[in-house]
Amino acid sequence: MKELPTPTLDLSPLSLPRGSLHPGSLQPAVAQDKSGIEVSWACHLDEVREAQRLRYDIFAGEMGARLPRTEPGHDIDLFDDFCEHLLVRDVATRQVIGTYRLLTPAQAKRVGSFYSDTEFDLTRLRLLRDKMVELGRSCVHPEHRHGGVIMALWGALAGFMARNELDTMIGCASIPMRHEGPHGVVDGGHAAASIWRQVREKHLAPIEFHVRPRLPLPVDQLDDSLDVEPPALIKGYLRLGAKVLGAPAWDPDFNSADLPMMMRLADLPPRYRKHFLGA
Repeated sequence: MKELPTPTLDLSPLSLPRGSLHPGSLQPAVAQDKSGIEVSWACHLDEVREAQRLRYDIFAGEMGARLPRTEPGHDIDLFDDFCEHLLVRDVATRQVIGTYRLLTPAQAKRVGSFYSDTEFDLTRLRLLRDKMVELGRSCVHPEHRHGGVIMALWGALAGFMARNELDTMIGCASIPMRHEGPHGVVDGGHAAASIWRQVREKHLAPIEFHVRPRLPLPVDQLDDSLDVEPPALIKGYLRLGAKVLGAPAWDPDFNSADLPMMMRLADLPPRYRKHFLGA
């Protein structure tokens, strides 16, 4: 069992997940609830490998993504070694059934960028970077896609943000090119163009936070009039007060359209703030 490398910042107490800086807000590394799931932060490389295997099963097996062949059956990229990995387990089987990875401001400086920088020009977010965390590689096992797993992940994320005095989360929210709609599967980027039309009407961020895709999805050449719903994760973000930062990028490796999104703790609706932060 190999310990993970140097914590995000050298002052991190060993009893906290990597990156948790403030001894005055010590919390247990593992949280278990009545629904039979357990949330924890990966502390060893073998735990990260469990998350990477789940990611591979979902992204390659379910979505058809083309992933680097770093390790057979694993989704691994250069950002993984710099990220905190959040795990949700089934208590009965000990199987990892959900995961997120977080890239903190300090680690983004070490690796040279956020993952989102590879898909979008984030120049307009430069003043937020010192307190901005990137969320990515979110996935949940198909047999456990219910609200409990997502709420457990978000609760741990909110606690991490509060402990570290971070206030902004960004990330790329994916819309598969083969999107399951109410009238069947929609191929191509038509669903993504339609979802972009919907979300920009009510959830577009102020112009000072807009970002530009490096490889834009050609939304002007697509049918954006379809009656399709955003993926569950995007709908969840929007309920939490997230904003869309601009038009979608096309990610050919994952065969998806990616929407740039930003969520700030200050924008959490009161009922979610109380649920996640007790405030």
